[in-house]
Amino acid sequence: MSGHSKWATIKHKKGALDAKRGKIFTKLIKEITIAARNGGDPDSNPRLRTAIAAAKAENMPADNIKRAIQRGELPGATYEEAVYEGYGPGGVALIMEITTDNKNRTLSEIRHILSKHGGNLGANGCVAWMFNKKGYVVVEKDKADEGSLLELATEAGAEDMTEDGTNWEIFSPPSEFHQVVDKLKTAGIAPAAAEVSMIPQTYVKLSGKEANQMLRLMEELEDHDDVQHVYANFDIEEAEMHALTEAR
Repeated sequence: MSGHSKWATIKHKKGALDAKRGKIFTKLIKEITIAARNGGDPDSNPRLRTAIAAAKAENMPADNIKRAIQRGELPGATYEEAVYEGYGPGGVALIMEITTDNKNRTLSEIRHILSKHGGNLGANGCVAWMFNKKGYVVVEKDKADEGSLLELATEAGAEDMTEDGTNWEIFSPPSEFHQVVDKLKTAGIAPAAAEVSMIPQTYVKLSGKEANQMLRLMEELEDHDDVQHVYANFDIEEAEMHALTEAR
């Protein structure tokens, strides 16, 4: 899984830049609005709690969060959700979670982005079986020693911890995700990335042209206003990924 956590941290750092120009707020507001359809109380709505935590992590004003919740509780909210599956360069499996007010337009745009970067859409279910939904936390190795981190994570409900280059990766059931993050933060350990994610069971090794093409595809998909999350099973060596992203 070399480089997997590297992409997660790059993505979160990019998110901080997106927040400055407001783009990530649009996506977060959509997610809060959709989540609030199942109730506006985050204590009894885990999806809403996750969405609010993500919004707070990006310093979204409380009034924006409140309005998004209220919008979701109103009848006739216009956003729809969809999940598209497909393939990227080298046969990399892709899952794209969408929130949109026009599915036909968004589907056409996603198909175009994939085609432009050597990918294509697939049928529903073509790659979903390759992924498991997990709480996923990345901690840089210089922020905590292995023994202490493993003990904290296990106490909080994590089920596995692995090494990925310069990072530790912590995996938990989605239901224990917030508890793991809270436990680490209480201990003074700030995660480099933390999300409920679709974790691949196997990875496709990429390098050279395909690696560059894959990263460009991921960046364009994640930059699309209607794409909430993109999950992929590519494996690019950390040094090469860093060089490619720094050259952007």
